[in-house]
Amino acid sequence: MSASFLSRIFSRRMLIAFGMGLTGGLPLLLTGSTLQAWLKNSGANLTTLGALSLVGLPYTLKFLWSPLFDQLRLPFLGRRRGWLLTTQLLCALVLVVMSQLDAVESESKFLVISFAALVMSFFSASQDIVIDAYRRESMSEDELGLGSSLYVSGYRVGMLISGAGALALADILSWGQVYLSMGAVMAAGCAVTLFAFEPKEVVVTRPSMKEAVIAPLVDYFKRDGAIICLLFIFFYKVGDQVASNMTMPLYLDLKYTKSEIALIVKGIGFWATIGGGILGGIMMLKLSLMRSLWIFGILQMISTLGFSILSVNEHNLTLLGLVIGFENLSSGLGTAAFTAFMASLTNIRYTATQYALLSSFMGIPRVIVAAPAGAVAQSTGYTWFFVICTLVALPGMAMIPLLLRNRAQPESEVREAVSSAT
Repeated sequence: MSASFLSRIFSRRMLIAFGMGLTGGLPLLLTGSTLQAWLKNSGANLTTLGALSLVGLPYTLKFLWSPLFDQLRLPFLGRRRGWLLTTQLLCALVLVVMSQLDAVESESKFLVISFAALVMSFFSASQDIVIDAYRRESMSEDELGLGSSLYVSGYRVGMLISGAGALALADILSWGQVYLSMGAVMAAGCAVTLFAFEPKEVVVTRPSMKEAVIAPLVDYFKRDGAIICLLFIFFYKVGDQVASNMTMPLYLDLKYTKSEIALIVKGIGFWATIGGGILGGIMMLKLSLMRSLWIFGILQMISTLGFSILSVNEHNLTLLGLVIGFENLSSGLGTAAFTAFMASLTNIRYTATQYALLSSFMGIPRVIVAAPAGAVAQSTGYTWFFVICTLVALPGMAMIPLLLRNRAQPESEVREAVSSAT
């Protein structure tokens, strides 16, 4: 490995990409599986835990306010860094507030905590919008691949801290102290924003708010196959995302301790996800995008079925490691192809808003469709619940041949747009 290559990996731009990924990934599980573990320990039932997915609604609606970050400038640190620092501090503040709710003893406790989580999801989704825009504006075309990989790796580290790390802490600290610690980590992440440079503004004259909101949407929906691509984005990972909403309650009901879950996720799941993403990128150099989506989608379905097998077995750390490892590996593979597919649909002139639209649509299964997951699991039992999650992925797989005939934007147009912009 040459010194010049290493210098590019460890350049300031790449370190910033990794650091921003960490701050972007940290809040996600604190309103997801980690919050589920907290509330389950506090006595919440599966129906309540399933409905908790609705606190992630801002992630699916973020395209609605994404143009604001292009139009409004705060009076400090520039257009991008000003909003980054603000959203990061607000996330840290909400975590501090949530830490104080652990001592609340009332029937409305779950509702209050859920509302606080909803507020943090809004600020976290807003941070994601700004980070995506910053990454696109601060890197040249030949840096985007490496920068995106490091961003995703940082995102996974952030999820590791707020997932496995938080669970391990919960075995020795109260949940209030755990969330207070996460708030401190989030606040420390602001150092990345202060270290970062403000990217140059490519667009000298910005359009009106109306044009900024409408033009990207019109540009996308006027293309042939736009609706088919949106439907595919919805269905491709629906089974995987709905299933993930019930994995934490499954682990706990099977009597795995929080430390055991944290150890398996850290030792196997984390590296399997990173390895899956890297392996997926390498395989896609040889495979076409559509073939990658097909192969990786099948692996995702098989991994979901693995949780049914786990549910009918007694406490077995080896089996837990195999199921979590394979699920994370297949998820990393699928995410690599899925992210590339969504990027291929984006017009370089409207990257932030259009990517926010597509990623928001991708999040609908995780938030809205997953809401009744707890009630279904409670009614059918874990085994049949995960079988159902495997089967609901079939419509997305069946749509892949349609994508070959109806692409919303040819990849050649994307490459041409990127080349002209840089």
